[in-house]
Amino acid sequence: MRKILPYLLLIPTFLVIGIFIYWPAGLSFRLSLFRTSPFGNRELYVGLENFIRLFQNPTYLQAMLTTLIYVGITVFFTILISFLLAQLLNQDIPGTRWFRLFIFAPYAISPAIAGTLWSFLLNPVVGHLNYFFNSLFGLNVDFLTSSPYALIAVMFASIWKMVPFALIFYIAGLQSIPDSLVESSFIDGANLWQRMWKIKFPLLSPITFYLVIMTITNAMFNSFGIIDVMTKGGPTGDTTTLIYKLYLDAFTYQNTGSAASQSIIMFIIMGVVTFFYFKNVESKVHYQ
Repeated sequence: MRKILPYLLLIPTFLVIGIFIYWPAGLSFRLSLFRTSPFGNRELYVGLENFIRLFQNPTYLQAMLTTLIYVGITVFFTILISFLLAQLLNQDIPGTRWFRLFIFAPYAISPAIAGTLWSFLLNPVVGHLNYFFNSLFGLNVDFLTSSPYALIAVMFASIWKMVPFALIFYIAGLQSIPDSLVESSFIDGANLWQRMWKIKFPLLSPITFYLVIMTITNAMFNSFGIIDVMTKGGPTGDTTTLIYKLYLDAFTYQNTGSAASQSIIMFIIMGVVTFFYFKNVESKVHYQ
């Protein structure tokens, strides 16, 4: 009985995972091989035709390129900004705890609310940023409906949303570095830049390793709320990422077969990226 008890206790977990993850994933794979009517009352087996059509579709190829740009820039600047801010917030100065609390607030709100806030800030008529640019430089930029400003605005909002998550990990990692190690490097003549990038950053490589894959996943799948509220994929598809293209085909155009195929492709992309990332980068991580 003692040997069976752990498996009995895991049954609820297996049921939840099976019902809400593996069963829908299996249905999506099956649906990707069919062409379904908008009302779902007729199905026609088409094999890999849905996948072939996707890679022949210029709109989908543009969404892949947009996703590559969006993910690459947001992940890079999220890691960079959070690491630099962690250096400041790790200082033993009055009010640091309050700064940490306030700077974590963007991560606590939903992507839809974050998109709404930035939509107000970037509004061409009543937005605070346009008022600032107009007062200082006489410029009035339509950030959300003109290219390439719309994509830049979405990336900026996404970075603002993701930085607090990475920041908390970097602060915790910096606090775990022994003071004696930093003091000895200071005695050896290392300047601020060298201590930051030659000592602290390599010691935080396990955290960076984790944060990169998490921010990639976040940028791939959690960008929907911000994009839908701020730009709805426009202008002319410039902010349509893979996840938003999937949403449009599934719920706007009722093309469920194509949407299911896109979900399979996104799963394969994330699987390949994760595999090569772990295979090529993990060996360079220095665990203490």
